[in-house]
Amino acid sequence: MNPRVTQILVVDGSEVARTIVTRIFAEELPHARITLCGTGQEAITCMRSQHFDLISTALMLPDMDGLDLSRQIRDDHIHQYTPIIVVSGNADERLLREGFAAGVTDYFDKALGYQAFAVFLRDFTRRNCGLVGRILYVEDSATVAAQTIRLMERHGLQVQHTTNAEDALDILLTKSLGPDRNTGVDIVVTDFYLKGHLTGGDLLHAIRVKLRLSQQEMPVLVITATEPGDARQAEVFHAGANDFVSKPIIEEVLLARIRSLLLIKQQFNALKAQTEEMHQLAITDSLTGVRNKRYLLDNGEQFIADRRKQPVAAMLLDIDHFKKINDNYGHITGDRILEELGRLLISNLRDDTLVIRFGGEEFAVLIPRCGPDEAHRRAESLRAQVESLRPAGYPITISIGLASTASLTTPSLTQLLTLADRALYAAKARGRNQVCA
Repeated sequence: MNPRVTQILVVDGSEVARTIVTRIFAEELPHARITLCGTGQEAITCMRSQHFDLISTALMLPDMDGLDLSRQIRDDHIHQYTPIIVVSGNADERLLREGFAAGVTDYFDKALGYQAFAVFLRDFTRRNCGLVGRILYVEDSATVAAQTIRLMERHGLQVQHTTNAEDALDILLTKSLGPDRNTGVDIVVTDFYLKGHLTGGDLLHAIRVKLRLSQQEMPVLVITATEPGDARQAEVFHAGANDFVSKPIIEEVLLARIRSLLLIKQQFNALKAQTEEMHQLAITDSLTGVRNKRYLLDNGEQFIADRRKQPVAAMLLDIDHFKKINDNYGHITGDRILEELGRLLISNLRDDTLVIRFGGEEFAVLIPRCGPDEAHRRAESLRAQVESLRPAGYPITISIGLASTASLTTPSLTQLLTLADRALYAAKARGRNQVCA
């Protein structure tokens, strides 16, 4: 399921204000489609023909008060749950006193400046994700399913429906066991009582135990005929549900539950992305973009020991006379040269090759499934490319030392790099700008 475009309505009587607000929305929500209105009545007309995921309005409009517009939005069946931002100037007290009753989700004081509005919007969208998400809906009653799907889709949700737990599990199983665990589903909504071999409770148990998807990674909302106070509620939570709603389904309650679970999913995704970014920073050399020496020490032995990667070729390469470059042209020029060399190594070597900044101007390269002859050809090709590179406008050459696990009985990272280091010294002793094995 492809991500849905976020529809935003901006209402303001000032063309300048609309332009500025629109630009900030476009920067913070690059996949959004923005509709502009100069009056409240224009906005009401637009809402009759289009569903919006977020509405921003000025407090004072040419034809009505912004709070009156907010009340009319809340009276609209389609937009009664749409987040509303009021952009105002020095109106905190009134909005604090009347905003909740008028249905305002949040407000921003223009006196803080539009740069602060970008920060506000970033935080607002994190807390108010709206009903933009992908739902895997499991329900075996055709009548109930049709009504509920229509309800969810009317509020902007993407729904994939299946009638049994087995098919739902297959959908989740397809991708959840892969490296990125991306199922293409934000929330599972399932009836607790399903016909077939597996019940909704069995599906819930499988999501938590077999797929190892946590309540944050895959929120699950259970629909049950249980009455409030029934012991079945405890069973639903013990099975791993995030929340439940009882039949008959009340639209406002269902949407409120889904909204809160979408926020949980969104926060999990943001935290996961942040964690991955921090991990990449920790194992990457910030100047050249290749892996750092810490990564080699932590993963190099395992790389060498993997039988599927044999034989492994190792290159140690060093920029010739790099100290003279730093002394004559400065360290900034030296850094630019290292940066361009790093880019060349990344772009010209296979994806399964490990490229490490070993220290200073020295790089280590581990190439899996590469025999000595092929390694020599690759090294010679790399040497020639560097010779013609002229990074930062200066000619450079490299010396390369080669070694292979094919020559070792019990290969280890230390042995392999020691042999490559000896070959590198030999290349330098023979005049530099050459490959030695």
